[in-house]
Amino acid sequence: MLKLTARGLSHLEIAHRLGISEATVKTHLNRTMTQLGLDSRAQAVRIVYETGLMIPGG
Repeated sequence: MLKLTARGLSHLEIAHRLGISEATVKTHLNRTMTQLGLDSRAQAVRIVYETGLMIPGG
């Protein structure tokens, strides 16, 4: 989900792609961000790239 968030997909777009509800996406992202100590989607995107989960342009 973090990778899809980093690609700029909305909660609804992520839900459609994964075949789950939008509420489930929000729950998972909120829990993940809380565990990582993140306050925003922008911070989540930064973490995705800094940790090497994705590379720019990849």
